[in-house]
Amino acid sequence: MPEFAASIEIDASPEFVFGFLTSTSGMTSWMGEWADLDPRQGGRFAVDIAGSPVRGEYLEVDPPRRVVVSWGYLGSDDLPAGASTVSFTLTPIETGTRVDLLHTHLPERQLPGHAQGWTHFLGRLEQVGEGSPPGVDTWRPSNPAM
Repeated sequence: MPEFAASIEIDASPEFVFGFLTSTSGMTSWMGEWADLDPRQGGRFAVDIAGSPVRGEYLEVDPPRRVVVSWGYLGSDDLPAGASTVSFTLTPIETGTRVDLLHTHLPERQLPGHAQGWTHFLGRLEQVGEGSPPGVDTWRPSNPAM
């Protein structure tokens, strides 16, 4: 199955960036209008993004190095809740943190929309991680198959 990979660099420590992946206020500052998170292995991962209910669970939480969640959409036949996997690997670098994202087990028709979405949201994560609020998010997927 297709996968999407991308990396960004954030001028902040991995410990600081980690909070944006594991706290409700952190997550909704860069992605989603609402979140209900329980950041422990087997814990709940629920985020509403652009009106779509993403549901899954935390598969791995290794502060401040790695977060892995299952990912899918409530009520979707194409990508049901928990059907794919998203991993965030945080690596300290001289200027802060490199965030490597890998989204695996995506159905072929889901790849373009997720590539567009992750590109958008990783830019927002970089902004908030460096202390610049990205403002109200009006992004909507161009591929409504999500």
